[in-house]
Amino acid sequence: MKALEDTAAAGSTGSGSSAKADRPKTVFAALREEIFSPTLSFLMEAHNGLSAKIVEEAGFRGIWASGLTNSASLGLRDSNEASWTQVLDVLEYMADATTLPILVDGDTGYGNFNNVRRLVRKLCERRIAGVCIEDKLFPKTNSFIGEAQPLADIEEFCGRIKAGKDSQTDDDFVLVARIEALISGRGMEEALRRAEAYHAAGADAVLIHSKKSTANEIFDFTERWANRSPVVIVPTMYYATSTDLFRQAGISTVIWANHLLRSSITAMRETAKQIFEDQSLREVEGRVASVRDIFAIVGNAELEAAERRYLPGKAAPKAVVLAASRGDLGDELTRDQPKCMIDVRGQSLLQRLVSTLGGSGLKDVTVVRGYRKEAVVVPGIKTVDNDRYDETGEVYSLAQARKALEGETVVAYGDVLFRRYILDGLMSSEGDIVLAVDAMSLSVKQAKKTLRDLVAADRPYSGSYLDDTPVHLKSMSESIPAGEVSGEWIGLARFSAQGSVWLREEIDRIEAEGLLETADLPLLLTRLAARHPVVVQYFTAHWLDVDTLSDLADARNFT
Repeated sequence: MKALEDTAAAGSTGSGSSAKADRPKTVFAALREEIFSPTLSFLMEAHNGLSAKIVEEAGFRGIWASGLTNSASLGLRDSNEASWTQVLDVLEYMADATTLPILVDGDTGYGNFNNVRRLVRKLCERRIAGVCIEDKLFPKTNSFIGEAQPLADIEEFCGRIKAGKDSQTDDDFVLVARIEALISGRGMEEALRRAEAYHAAGADAVLIHSKKSTANEIFDFTERWANRSPVVIVPTMYYATSTDLFRQAGISTVIWANHLLRSSITAMRETAKQIFEDQSLREVEGRVASVRDIFAIVGNAELEAAERRYLPGKAAPKAVVLAASRGDLGDELTRDQPKCMIDVRGQSLLQRLVSTLGGSGLKDVTVVRGYRKEAVVVPGIKTVDNDRYDETGEVYSLAQARKALEGETVVAYGDVLFRRYILDGLMSSEGDIVLAVDAMSLSVKQAKKTLRDLVAADRPYSGSYLDDTPVHLKSMSESIPAGEVSGEWIGLARFSAQGSVWLREEIDRIEAEGLLETADLPLLLTRLAARHPVVVQYFTAHWLDVDTLSDLADARNFT
């Protein structure tokens, strides 16, 4: 396996993926990671958006968009009867339906090098992470039909590979060259000769295909190929071979090529026959997926949440911004205005925040003013005042806006900037109280001026873009032990209508206990977490709180 690991490292460096550790992983990078992984990877066949969702639900990390099953699902033969643009339409639905990377069966590339160029560009536009093209002639015939099918000229097929690699618009896009020499009866030497040529032409991996009932010739190929590049296989015919043998052979990726479509044909035949014979649904109901299952798979819950947010009849979400303090940026900047009104490239901090809130549908914004309150002027906002700003804390300021804390409400610090996707993530969450928490490393936090809003949660950030397991707040303060810190709250929280009720109740309790004047938001949120679920929504970077002159300089470059 070491040779494959070295190849993977070289491939990663060549694609520029090692420089992307600080970015969210793209589907292109995710597929490349699977193909170049030193451990065996698996791609499961899907042929439409629904089957793509099922593949993801099952736990697979990648999808094979099969040419055979895509064609068959349209009622067509696997002989390029479906045009490549029709295939592209299906792929677009699949890409929209799943977060998984998709490797598409691109047949022969649908023509010569020029067709491959356009195909790859269009695949990249639709976030299809890779393509597999085979060294046969267009229009193709399925590999399991007939004998001694004609193959493409090696030089000509290498031209298709080079054209595809030159046309990709993402460095991590994967091109797999499928070798049909064994299928067509040309023998092992021809398969190896073609593999070497395709590898030299720039193919990221080779797929060696066989229609034998055993994997002997596959293992012979992998032994002689010696992991010069990743090897992909499709064990449809030699299905009885132990998967452990594939691992021992150093194979990169196994494609389960057509089994979802085949299983669906069996199930549909049985159901249709039963209903036809019985002229009733009595024997079928309970043996098939429920309509509720369909609603769940296709995401009706998300639509219902969106309807509650966007359709008339639902109270629009509101925002309360805490901007009463002067800030610590020095007399020169804050002599006549609070920190929230400092200019950042033609707009005040507060105006930038209000614009971001408005972009996510929060048009009703109440700002709590204090220091130099007459200077807090932003079109469209409502204001309430904390005239005791210099002797009270954040919860006291929030209490002045108690009437605005009704229905779905976002509470934000007035000196924070963030990318809109962070807020959109909070707004789409099903939690009644949701906090935006940056999961950056503790060493970075220790370099910051303020550690007051450190978060201890019941689960740390997993680092996985697929992990949606709920995480809940345990406590928030400046004194959480280093080993228990999960991240830093950025000063942005969303409360559902129920969450707002809980928020008002907790403010009332704090007031009754005589703590209202000195309490801060970390204390308030910790108290709420002791009574109700407070959801932590992790992200990394893409925000800024303006506490220092250095922060202000960064804010001027923040977009």
